[in-house]
Amino acid sequence: MIDNKGIRDEKFSMVKRAESFTHAGRGITIFFKSTHNAWVHAAVLVLAVALGFVFKITSTEWIALILASGLVLVAEAFNTAIEIDINLTSPEYHPYARDTKDVAAGAVLLATLTAGIIGAFIFLPHIFTTRLSNTENRPETLTYTEPSGAFSFTYNPLFL
Repeated sequence: MIDNKGIRDEKFSMVKRAESFTHAGRGITIFFKSTHNAWVHAAVLVLAVALGFVFKITSTEWIALILASGLVLVAEAFNTAIEIDINLTSPEYHPYARDTKDVAAGAVLLATLTAGIIGAFIFLPHIFTTRLSNTENRPETLTYTEPSGAFSFTYNPLFL
């Protein structure tokens, strides 16, 4: 009930709170059922989590990975909600509807690029460290050192 000042005057109800979680769960289900990009983001997230365990990333890196992944999924969910709303309110073509959808999709792209940069900061040092440490004592690795010792080159065909 809303009073004469426009303030909602409802008593707290655990049933209502439980219903709100049910609605949120339904929203997440709709999101994954209707948004193909959500599955792509989820697959990349699974890969990132697997790499996190393989490389034993730090707690700080886990926090950054979780926040970046959450940013992408939330941006994609908002994009989906906006698209659903625009499709309902503007079923015919309208340039403002197109602009709204494009801006929302652009937000997802920005979130994805941000997450990619964060992922690069987290994983590239681990990948390069692992690659460099694995080139030692391998028979298939060819190392050439110039006679004066000023120049050295290591070639490993497994890393091309």
